[in-house]
Amino acid sequence: MESAMSAAAPAAYAPTDRTVPTRSRDRAHYDHETVHAILDQAYVCHLGFIREGAPVVLPTLYGRVGRRLYLHGSTGSRPLRMASQSDPGLPVCVTVTQVDGLVLARSAFHHSLNYRSVVVHGTAHQVTDPQELREALDALVDHVVPGRSADSRPANAKELAATAVLRLDLDEVSAKMRTGGPNDEPEDLELPHWTGVVPLTQGYGEPIPADDLNPEIKAPPYLTQR
Repeated sequence: MESAMSAAAPAAYAPTDRTVPTRSRDRAHYDHETVHAILDQAYVCHLGFIREGAPVVLPTLYGRVGRRLYLHGSTGSRPLRMASQSDPGLPVCVTVTQVDGLVLARSAFHHSLNYRSVVVHGTAHQVTDPQELREALDALVDHVVPGRSADSRPANAKELAATAVLRLDLDEVSAKMRTGGPNDEPEDLELPHWTGVVPLTQGYGEPIPADDLNPEIKAPPYLTQR
């Protein structure tokens, strides 16, 4: 999903006051490879913005094209209306989190999660160019199921009119990760409690066909060859 980038482009996002964590700074990452991999593997992001002086956070689908995120919405949704009405765009914070394991320690205090997360700060703008809108919608579909946009009917004019997309450039970005086992206190090592990591995995289950699907149409390889 990478777009062509000049050889002079940096391989990492520059840290800023908003992207440097106050705790566990050693877990922060700014390189493109790590950030993009986390974004590409998750399905849902959380979009945060301010509405009438109060914070609002909404879950939504998204897709990445190079160093740009596209966020899905309807033409009547709050952030889309605000982005289209605001000349400089809508200031937002977007977060994505993948949980990889449950970390069970001997003490309640040291229970944790193994995770990978990305935080993006920036200004979102509504996509108005018809060609960019179609490309963004294809990216949204393929982000959820790679290859699906070419194997489904494209949106028609009526559907395009009812769909809106926000564009957010990846400029002020950071990733943060935790890996490994529990960090128990030395005095707790002899306690008689099970400790370790319970891995969590993400993957496709067996495809369930729609009730009205022609039985001669089989599940495509991109759903079954995993």
